[in-house]
Amino acid sequence: MKTGLVLIAIIITTMQGYSQKKGFTLLTGTYTNTGKSEGIYIFEFDPATGDAVQRGVAKGVDNPSYLNLSRDNRFVYAVNETGETSAASAFSYNRSLQQLRFLNKLSTDGADPCYVISDGRHVITANYTGGSISVFDIAADGSLGKLKQRIQHEGSSANQERQESSHVHMVQFTPDGKYVVVNDLGTDKVYLYQYNPVDTGLVLTAHQSLSITPGAGPRHLVFNAAGDYAYLVHELDGGITVLSYANGILKPLQEVNMNGDNFLGENGGADIHLSPDGRFLYASNRGSENKIAIFAVGEDGRLTKRKLVSTMGKGPRNFTLDPTGKYLLVANQQSDMVVVFERDAKSGDLKDTGKRIAVGAPSCLLFTGD
Repeated sequence: MKTGLVLIAIIITTMQGYSQKKGFTLLTGTYTNTGKSEGIYIFEFDPATGDAVQRGVAKGVDNPSYLNLSRDNRFVYAVNETGETSAASAFSYNRSLQQLRFLNKLSTDGADPCYVISDGRHVITANYTGGSISVFDIAADGSLGKLKQRIQHEGSSANQERQESSHVHMVQFTPDGKYVVVNDLGTDKVYLYQYNPVDTGLVLTAHQSLSITPGAGPRHLVFNAAGDYAYLVHELDGGITVLSYANGILKPLQEVNMNGDNFLGENGGADIHLSPDGRFLYASNRGSENKIAIFAVGEDGRLTKRKLVSTMGKGPRNFTLDPTGKYLLVANQQSDMVVVFERDAKSGDLKDTGKRIAVGAPSCLLFTGD
């Protein structure tokens, strides 16, 4: 795909009878190449009942598999995961009307971006198949500026089928904002790059390279609220690495596994999140398990496995907690639905509410800052 502005028809469909917003806005990224979805879906989620009502859909967006909301809640950035023609797209977000308006789209110059972050100065994508990182400027109107930096990773690891080359799966700002963490599934490494937001030269410069267990496949990582611990889920071996973080350095503390005893199935570790109070960690396995693992978090940051809960569907690629922490929503990509669980704040347990949000091939759930 040529780099530059590409016009896309974005149609916002407003539901009849809508008069006053009562809940939280939930944006849902999807895979449109399945023929089951049309773009980015906009739902209103009611925290009193766990119900969701569709308010609109931004159509004409190719495979918006992952989304990011700007820190001021005014813009949404999406990846367009379409192989060699992959791109990133920018939208303005109207909070009161719950609408997205397309701004522009630029090539990532890296195949299959699967994660995107922003901080008001830059948009950064993790390009899975391309094994690279793309850094864009942000224009005054929130649109994507030029591709300012592209970093290519090299290497491979133990799993010859899945780790034949670099596969960058996530980019994440450290809590102090000084570094960007990059998880590379293909090389079994976690990289830290120093972040230079106002530098006229390189935005990202290499700082640390941490090797993970060969064949693990590091995928997603989450920091605790204090910023002194991080939790890394592995896609290929179903493991989780607990890491300490201080002064730009990550150090491994503990290795645990999300599977049950005597597990002989296929792993597909996908997503990982902490409860709002930091007492519980949740991790999804979209392999043959299709389960959420629940861990208690100790004062020393270490994990104790509590139980496994079925996601009530297949392919739990992504999940999220609502802003109240009362509900945990799971995007079961292969089942074309989002399952709503009620969460017990004291025990961390999950209970199926029976509520379902029908959407084709859901891959990302993002509550806006309403």
